[in-house]
Amino acid sequence: MSRSKPLSSSPPSAQSPCVRNCCLNQEDVCLGCGRTLEEIRNWSQYSAQEREQVLAGAQRRRKHFPGWTR
Repeated sequence: MSRSKPLSSSPPSAQSPCVRNCCLNQEDVCLGCGRTLEEIRNWSQYSAQEREQVLAGAQRRRKHFPGWTR
């Protein structure tokens, strides 16, 4: 009997940066992870390269928004 691996619709790289602290600011950016609402919605559809770009953008946002929670 062989075991089959579960199918995944998302690339194996770059785990979601979600920290379960979801709260959007006035620019629709999550104060927990730094992603935009659009990026959160589309995360599972992004390629590995797109996910890396999103993560870089989220990191920049966390540095530039005042009062960031993390």
